[in-house]
Amino acid sequence: MTTPLLHPKYRPDIDGLRAVAVLAVVVFHAFPSSIRGGFIGVDIFFVISGYLISTIIFDGIDRGVFTFSEFYTRRIRRIFPSLLLVLFFCFFTGWFFLLPDELQQLGKHIAAGAGFVSNLVLWGEAGYFDNSAVTKPLLHLWSLGIEEQFYLIWPLLLWVASKLRFNILAMIVMIFCLSFTLNLTSIKQDPVATFYSPHTRFWELLSGGLLAYFALYKNGFLEIRKLYFKNVNVTLKTDSVYSFVGLCLLIYGFMRINEGLSFPGKWALIPILGALFLIAAGPQAWVNRIVLSSKLMVWFGLISFPLYLWHWPLLVFVRIFEGEMPSAIIRIVVIVLSIFLAWLTYRFVERPIRFVENARNKISILAILMAIMGGVGYKAYIDDGYKFRNSVKGFVDNKSELSRTTAVDDGCLNYVGVKEPAFEYCRFSNAGAAKTVAIIGDSHAHAAYPGIAAFLKAKHVNAVLLANNACPSFLGNPPGGSQAAKDACDRRVRQLLEIIKTRSDIERVFI
Repeated sequence: MTTPLLHPKYRPDIDGLRAVAVLAVVVFHAFPSSIRGGFIGVDIFFVISGYLISTIIFDGIDRGVFTFSEFYTRRIRRIFPSLLLVLFFCFFTGWFFLLPDELQQLGKHIAAGAGFVSNLVLWGEAGYFDNSAVTKPLLHLWSLGIEEQFYLIWPLLLWVASKLRFNILAMIVMIFCLSFTLNLTSIKQDPVATFYSPHTRFWELLSGGLLAYFALYKNGFLEIRKLYFKNVNVTLKTDSVYSFVGLCLLIYGFMRINEGLSFPGKWALIPILGALFLIAAGPQAWVNRIVLSSKLMVWFGLISFPLYLWHWPLLVFVRIFEGEMPSAIIRIVVIVLSIFLAWLTYRFVERPIRFVENARNKISILAILMAIMGGVGYKAYIDDGYKFRNSVKGFVDNKSELSRTTAVDDGCLNYVGVKEPAFEYCRFSNAGAAKTVAIIGDSHAHAAYPGIAAFLKAKHVNAVLLANNACPSFLGNPPGGSQAAKDACDRRVRQLLEIIKTRSDIERVFI
């Protein structure tokens, strides 16, 4: 029986740093103008994740107990319970309140979220800061996609490097530099791709991995610092300076960085360095001990993952229901509700599964449920958002009535006796009557024709549409950007007017 992987020694200040990250993101999403750089909280999460996970992997490899099965079992227990609950909530809400095209898009994003490829799917749609982003309840899962893609590659690389006795530090530095360089060179060419691409974001997680390496091995920065400062008080003062610098960097990033800048690019260095300084300072540094380790900050850190998952879908659904940005009071209520749901999720869903012993059966169930959830989302996507739902049936029927109908039908061609008329719209509704009403004009006549024809048919009157696109049925002053276009419009109008003159059954004309 192998010795299980160990968590790094618990640091309440890191939970406090998680609180800073998640609260910044939540406030930014609810009140963007109050903290314009709040979205960099995600970058802080990347550093924390890279540091903690790399510490676990390094320790497991050193002790010869690292296994991929246990590593990914931990990830499932950490991620799946809360994520499954939020995905189900989004689908359930979307079923009753979203229009077909909205539910279709949500289904695609549910499938992408369950497969941890949200960043790749969103990459092909629009930017994180585009207006359309506010209607995507699962937009925020892009960061989870990047993290999990990193954790598919990172443990394997470290395990192979240890087996082949590669220089792990050199490997980390090389990959870090490559990813950071791609980030800098791609940001101007394709900012959307740079924002969502794993290869332009991995350096952020690797920065945490580098810090973990230095913290664990004797040739690292942290050990050298402790050897250099023999006096404990001097060491603590130095740590406090590091923590203060880190805090200042984060505050500067929250206030200075905004969606108008090319991000991540060079600007991402600010939150990355801020998070690194705070983690490197250690739990006894003043900021870490007094601010980050306070009970309130630790509590928010503990619920940070479910809070991150809950807040954005709730804000988006409220915005969809309101049809515009909700009032400040509504947004405050939504955030309070998000915090409450996050605590319930952490207390009654995440903890019972994450910290239970002998949970292999639960792991299998979680994996199956996630696959089912992904399949449910994909089915909604390929079935066009389930138009048969009672909640949207009236909308679907109305939309079908507003859809543009065909331009030409055989009944009209037979009626006018011209196989290839010069005019573009030719439709005929045969009510078996002796009288026919002609509807003439431009594309507006084409749009109005189905309703007029149905009305006339109920009155037992035939209807014929004779019209042209961007060419009203008047003589003498035809529109057009050139003389050739004007002549063509005049020719088409004259042809349809001639048909009206020659048909004896046409007694009335709607223009």
